[in-house]
Amino acid sequence: MTNDHRATPAWPASAKPHSPLQPSGSDGDSAGRNRGVQPGNAVKQRTPLAERVWKMLVWGAMVFFLLNVVLLIATVAVSSVGTRWFGTLLPEGFTLHWYAQAWSDFQLASVLWVTVEVVGAVVILSVLLGVPAAYALARVQFPGKRFAVLVFLLPLMVPPVTYGIPMATVMYKVGLAGTLPGVVLANLVPALPFVILVMTPFIEQIDPNLESAARIFGANTLRYFRYVLLPLLVPGMLAAGLLVLVRTIGMFELTFFTAGPGTQTLVVALYYAVFSTGVRAPQSIDAMAMIYMAITLVWVLIALQFVSPTQIVSRVKEQKR
Repeated sequence: MTNDHRATPAWPASAKPHSPLQPSGSDGDSAGRNRGVQPGNAVKQRTPLAERVWKMLVWGAMVFFLLNVVLLIATVAVSSVGTRWFGTLLPEGFTLHWYAQAWSDFQLASVLWVTVEVVGAVVILSVLLGVPAAYALARVQFPGKRFAVLVFLLPLMVPPVTYGIPMATVMYKVGLAGTLPGVVLANLVPALPFVILVMTPFIEQIDPNLESAARIFGANTLRYFRYVLLPLLVPGMLAAGLLVLVRTIGMFELTFFTAGPGTQTLVVALYYAVFSTGVRAPQSIDAMAMIYMAITLVWVLIALQFVSPTQIVSRVKEQKR
């Protein structure tokens, strides 16, 4: 009887016999990858949902804020023309009597005239003083220029109360408080740096070679400023003046600290109408608030026709190569 010993193949240690039920080679690897979800794909799948949730939250917050503002303004507007409004959706009737009463009770004619005088003087002085200062900062290089710019812009970076109270104390000691020049000087403190902030990048965009060309053709400083530089500066001066006008109309703290009974602007008179002693109809106060808001809104819309808020950014000069 003979034994038939068949040779068993010796498999290498690193290899395994191929099973017909298991894919071989790269097919098995790809099948294994398809059966599992990689972390990168999971993140990609979650990203659109997170973005949608974030957008919904942002839009919801914006709508909630705007809705509150619109409802507040609508409430004041309806109250300023309503006769009686107690526990109903709308007043019982509508009238313009409260505007006439506010005009006479709060002496709005004199208040508006004082506001025009203060705003006009601040705009003119800030433009006349701020444009040359901005031209010097844009064209002249001198030691300590960054420190000078910081000093100029300091009133815009700190709250007006921080320097308004000491300034008002000094004005009371020298006799400027309560006078029209004192109110103008107080409002000029933040208005002048604002003009410099707006005009400096505007002047930096003007080609300095224009001055050299004008000098070559025999133009002196006055003729260069009148015929070359001034036409280029007019749009920036107009935008800066309008923005200063809007800021000065709404400047409350500095005007409140330095104004007297005869030098109150509209915003200070509105504050006294709300918080002063005495019995006043709330409808007349709402009418006064609507007058103030309408004046401010008109000038804001006019200013937006000449300048965009995104352009009020100081441009960093590129270093010369």
